[in-house]
Amino acid sequence: MATALRLAVAVTCAFLVLASACQGLEVGYYKKSCPRVEHIVRAEVKKFVYKNAGIGAGLIRLLFHDCFVQGCDGSVLLDPTPANPQPEKLSPPNFPSLRGFEVIDAAKDAVEKACPGTVSCADIVAFASRDAAYFLSRLRVKINMPAGRLDGRVSNASEALDNLPPPFFNVTELVDAFAAKGLDAEDMVVLSGAHTVGRAHCSSFVPDRLAAPSDIDAGFASVLRRRCPADPAPGNDPTVNQDLATPNAFDNQYYKDVLAHKVLFTSDAALLTAPETAKMVRDNAYIPGWWEDKFKAAFVKMSRVEVKTGKQGEIRKNCRVVNHA
Repeated sequence: MATALRLAVAVTCAFLVLASACQGLEVGYYKKSCPRVEHIVRAEVKKFVYKNAGIGAGLIRLLFHDCFVQGCDGSVLLDPTPANPQPEKLSPPNFPSLRGFEVIDAAKDAVEKACPGTVSCADIVAFASRDAAYFLSRLRVKINMPAGRLDGRVSNASEALDNLPPPFFNVTELVDAFAAKGLDAEDMVVLSGAHTVGRAHCSSFVPDRLAAPSDIDAGFASVLRRRCPADPAPGNDPTVNQDLATPNAFDNQYYKDVLAHKVLFTSDAALLTAPETAKMVRDNAYIPGWWEDKFKAAFVKMSRVEVKTGKQGEIRKNCRVVNHA
């Protein structure tokens, strides 16, 4: 990676992190106004995740997809309306694969009963995502999540396409996409580890990864070919676990899979194509507890991206609709 690129990324990152740190986010933000909010959200997340681990994976992904578009403002939650028929949640990167909306609804309902008009949907997404990582990691990933975000009023499907890094990006494109959000190369590698849970539609990696599988394990490719039809019928888009070894555990298995060339996406395999990111993959794979600690910090850093404050946002009564609607 060129020195100039690293310097530019570092300057951008430093600026955006400093800016977000001044935007009023703090741990225990609702200590006085809604002291039980984090307990309430965690209880709702626990109900869903213990019934279906895939919902937990969806909640972790939900925060990433929210923060990369319009910042961490709950814009991904907004439903289509006559005035806005194509919000973020209907964009190809999100629909139909993004999950967990019903958990946010349940948590919001419970929080509103306890503290009406006090807690933003954006903060509930951040808490729920944090709690999903906690439960799927068997209580090992404990994150102190700051709060104080407001809900945005803008949600456009086209912006999701423009801002969310697709699964076919190479390592340079990935670094650039994360740098645009104030996140550095290490943040990118660490956050990619969330691919250790959840499922992916075959269309997200077929035919790219199977057409010329020079960097994919032959046995793994064979498994994928059996599960993913080469010429699927309309509407037939099966899903496969992103991590075949420990599919429901939020652990560092992803990095072992990257090293073994047993990952689904071109963007996953790309982490080995640059010396700097390849070393990060090895460290996360082999140093006990390394990834978990790095993930906590990177996750909080991501949760601060371009948050709304003051007149920029609101506290929605219903997470699916802006208040004036």
